Amino acid sequence: MLFPEVFGRNNFDSFDDFFNDPFDRPHRMPPHPPVQVMKTDVKETDTGYELAVDLPGVKKENVKAELNDGYLTIRASTEETNDQQDENGKYIRRERYSGSYSRSFYVGKEITEEDIKAKFADGVLKLDIPKKEPSVPEKKYISIDD
Repeated sequence: MLFPEVFGRNNFDSFDDFFNDPFDRPHRMPPHPPVQVMKTDVKETDTGYELAVDLPGVKKENVKAELNDGYLTIRASTEETNDQQDENGKYIRRERYSGSYSRSFYVGKEITEEDIKAKFADGVLKLDIPKKEPSVPEKKYISIDD
């Protein structure tokens, strides 16, 4: 049997929606914008890679770069307090924010801390990582006796 449609939906669907759990339908929830944290540009050069990591509002002392087992991990944290008081010292608004972010990149086990050059200016962390050929372990043969 055919039922009339209003705005592309069957009228009985709307009635059924009334009894359904609204939290059981994630596609009907308002969309949330994706979190845009630590946007990174990676540029390959003849001699290596250049990374530019956006860290707006982060102070240099709150940025750490660590190399461990071939992975370069960048950590950043930020803390902000915004207190506004009236002339009597009563709070009109008081907001606090703190957050930390991290991101890892595999750069290879041949890279050392001394190989990587880093600069932080205007909210952008720039890293220069050289290209190194992976070291091939030397083959060692075992002598076989007669």
